[in-house]
Amino acid sequence: MVIFAGQGDARRSMALLWRSADSGGARATPGPKPGLDVDTIAAAGIAVAEEQGMAALSMRAVGAWLGRTAMALYTYVPGKNELVDLMHDRVLTELPTEYDTGSGWRPAITAWAEDTWAFYLRHPWVLQVSQARPALGPGEYAQLETVVRILEGLDLEPLRIRRVIAVLFQFVRGMARVAAEHRQAAPETGVSDEEWWTARTALLAELAPDFAERFPALAALESHAAAAAADAAKEGPGDGAPPVEREAEEAFRVGLELILDGIETAERSGPGTPTGSQRASK
Repeated sequence: MVIFAGQGDARRSMALLWRSADSGGARATPGPKPGLDVDTIAAAGIAVAEEQGMAALSMRAVGAWLGRTAMALYTYVPGKNELVDLMHDRVLTELPTEYDTGSGWRPAITAWAEDTWAFYLRHPWVLQVSQARPALGPGEYAQLETVVRILEGLDLEPLRIRRVIAVLFQFVRGMARVAAEHRQAAPETGVSDEEWWTARTALLAELAPDFAERFPALAALESHAAAAAADAAKEGPGDGAPPVEREAEEAFRVGLELILDGIETAERSGPGTPTGSQRASK
């Protein structure tokens, strides 16, 4: 399920996202039940998404969460599209915005990536909000500002830094999506990972007995990788995570290291050095 941000009325949505800090804060006072406000509605939308999933999100569902009718919400939030923007931007404020760069940019960006990875796994519904058209709220820009500050000392051209930042964001988001889907697969299908893989690998062996001959490089790689994984499992009990989820996390860490190695290599080459694609086009 993909939900596109920024689909509501542009002016109203942006005005809600960038309102002043004291224009819609939730009231926490004793006495009668407080009135509604934008922050309270956004927080309720997040709660619905966390507990029931984005497929269940509607103005009626959020109203029911608050003990109100859907009509009571429209005075504050025009509709579901604007609500999605508010929810997405609000939940991003949970992420840190300050990282120590005293030991260099690499430890700081590693900490940022790990924090963002964990954030997505805590809030998998966020991964369903497409970044093709971002909401352009302060929460999103705060995250971009954080990464720009970490990398601002890199000896690379600004355009390359901007593209490096895009790679980092999309890599963390993409790998987190894989891990989140691993977590969701069993409860949503009623079939455990072990049952699913056992059934299909048995069928693959039965229906494609010449698999190793047809795909020799893949078969050799999987054989060696499986042996290495088995040896690693013997060395320690692990963290108790399912194998597919643990593999996703390991792939995230390896991929991040390779990306950061590439950034360091590019920096050592100097800002004026052509990229591989530029060299190939000459």
